[in-house]
Amino acid sequence: QVQLVESGGGLVQAGGSLRLSCAASGRIFGINAMGWYRQAPGNSRELVASTTNGGTTNYADSVKGRFTISRDNAKNTVYLQMNSLKPEDTAVYYCNAAISSGRYYWSRQEGNYWGQGTQVSVSS
Repeated sequence: QVQLVESGGGLVQAGGSLRLSCAASGRIFGINAMGWYRQAPGNSRELVASTTNGGTTNYADSVKGRFTISRDNAKNTVYLQMNSLKPEDTAVYYCNAAISSGRYYWSRQEGNYWGQGTQVSVSS
C-alpha cells in the first residue's frame, strides 16, 4: 500500500510564495511520473505541473515562469515552488504519481496514487 502526503499549503497575500511537498511512503520499488493538480470550487481538476523520471517538466500556461516542480528521488518526494502567487491560484492542490509497489519485487504492480490535497489560499 502506498500513501502520498502533501504539506506546505496555507494562506498568503498576492505576490507571496509557498512551497508544497509530497512524500510517498510504502513498499515502493520505483516512482515514474509525478505531478501536481489543483481544483478550485466550481472547477474541474487541472494539471499544474508534472515531471517524468527522465527529467522532463511541463507546466500549465497559467503558472509558467512562476511555479517550479522538482523531485528528490532519494526521499521519494516531489516539490512545487510557487512564487508570485495570484488570487486565481487559490485551490486545493493534489499530488499525483505513478508508482511501482508491492510486498515483493516479483509481484510489484504500478498504480496511480493521489494525495489528500492541501489548501492554498491567496488573498488580494
